[in-house]
Amino acid sequence: DIFRTVDPDLFIDNHVSNGADYQYVLTHLFTQHNKLGGDLGRYWRSDFQKQLEDSLQQKNWDITPYVNVFNRTPESGFTQFMDHPRYSTGYTTLFNTLGMMVETHMLKPYKQRVEGTYELMKSFIAIADNNAEKIKDLRTKREQEFTAGKSYPIAWSVDSTQTSTLSFKGFEGQQIPSNLTGAQRLKYDRSKPFTKDVTYYDHMKAEKMITIPSQYIIPKGYWDVVNRLRTNRIKVIRAEKDTTIMATVYNITGYETVRSPYEGHYVHYNTEVRSSLEEITVREGDYIVDTQQKGTRYIVEALEPEATDSFFNWNYFDTILQQKEGFSPYVWEDKAIEFLDEHPEIKEEFEAKKMNEPDFAANWYAQLDWIHKRSPHYEQAHLRYPIVRVGG
Repeated sequence: DIFRTVDPDLFIDNHVSNGADYQYVLTHLFTQHNKLGGDLGRYWRSDFQKQLEDSLQQKNWDITPYVNVFNRTPESGFTQFMDHPRYSTGYTTLFNTLGMMVETHMLKPYKQRVEGTYELMKSFIAIADNNAEKIKDLRTKREQEFTAGKSYPIAWSVDSTQTSTLSFKGFEGQQIPSNLTGAQRLKYDRSKPFTKDVTYYDHMKAEKMITIPSQYIIPKGYWDVVNRLRTNRIKVIRAEKDTTIMATVYNITGYETVRSPYEGHYVHYNTEVRSSLEEITVREGDYIVDTQQKGTRYIVEALEPEATDSFFNWNYFDTILQQKEGFSPYVWEDKAIEFLDEHPEIKEEFEAKKMNEPDFAANWYAQLDWIHKRSPHYEQAHLRYPIVRVGG
């Protein structure tokens, strides 16, 4: 709420980093420039970042991108950390705020880490002050680019065809036998510093795109979702009467779930949907979210189930994943035969599936379930995402 009240053009999050060992006290984690996008993203990477690095170098403070490796040395190259919306700078990007996370190295003396952070912040603020009007103009321009009907990326991957080269100051490391476990362990030798060219994968490409709709409609029972939107200063209005409209409906066709909790959630990932245009009834009191307001990116990334940190992936809609209504095999067996006789096209698909999939042919319950899911008796709310899209 504080962030949205202030609505800053720039944002700094100061951290202490673990991971590899290297000579730097300071590392930076600029929000990923492709994801930030447009002229704003290009300015962030090519202009602001370079100014900050040059300013610190003039004060004898070396800095490098966050060393994104685990239990290996960085010489073979590493990728830029992808700050999804769950992270502070990923969240600020949803409002087109220029976000940077500072990561001081945990193994350096506390005094050095404090002094380095102080000098970095002074340089950062000075550059921001000198470029204030340009930053404001670029941010305003970027906000205006997210109009209904335009494509929007909701999933990213590393673009290995584009790389940068870092003149990296590290320490030699090697794998040696562990006196504790007997396995190989990583050991850095601080008596052997080096400066080497290291490949840095700092470009990302869109893996999945959606079209920004004009509106999202949220059923009135999902007050926790609406409260979260309103906390982030997203305007939400209520439908004044029952209305029938054409809308895009999603059905969840696939998802995976982490095996251990993360921040108190069993987060979903690799979510996939099937979309269909249907006639639906918007009930009096349902919530309407217009995407053409400040915070379009937040709205889309929260309400599109396939987006990495969507409300769906963070368990706000887990009730739709449970099928509550099923069938009694001894009753459904006869009904299933009648249903197939009345629907020859489904019967043909069923017979082909049995012929081509031995496991399916050997599983009587799977066969009954397959037919049931294609019948009018199947629970319509199962895997049906309750939020619908209008326009776009």
